[in-house]
Amino acid sequence: MDRGNHYEAAFEAYLHWQRLCYVAVDETRRTLLDSGPIKSIDFIVHGDGGSRLLVDVKGRRFPGGPPERPRRVWECWCGNEDVTGLEEWVTRFGIGYIGLLVFTYQLQPGVELPDDTEDLFTWRGKRYLFRAVSVDEYHRHMKVRSPKWDTVDLPRAIYRRLARPLQHFTHGAPVTSEEDCPF
Repeated sequence: MDRGNHYEAAFEAYLHWQRLCYVAVDETRRTLLDSGPIKSIDFIVHGDGGSRLLVDVKGRRFPGGPPERPRRVWECWCGNEDVTGLEEWVTRFGIGYIGLLVFTYQLQPGVELPDDTEDLFTWRGKRYLFRAVSVDEYHRHMKVRSPKWDTVDLPRAIYRRLARPLQHFTHGAPVTSEEDCPF
């Protein structure tokens, strides 16, 4: 975890507020495994009901782009290394652990969501929305976004279908329909 990264710091504050058991992973050095260096995860989280989660936080703004030309797209891209590293950690931790890519959206002024939106969280005067996709599902549907930057992405319709409020994984919340999802 990079405490200088406000997305990860907000995520940690959310975990604390939810009274979840977690460990923030020190990312200052890469871990070496048999196959060489592996990208660190950000958090190990134990949720209600016994959920065991390995989390990589991906910070995004919504809407993205410059203020004069905002892009109202829920971005869900990441590095291919994020996916492969998270999958390796899940393998190492073993049965029962789920790898999650948690897209932490900082909502820009003017973005209106209902107050009862799951995982809408205000921290230090900024509003954040947490949406999670299991790394298995992400990998199954991902497409190359940029070969040069080695980034991958999900098609929008698939992301809308797969993304869940973080509470779905931490608290065993029921699956929401696409109509209930704020994007």
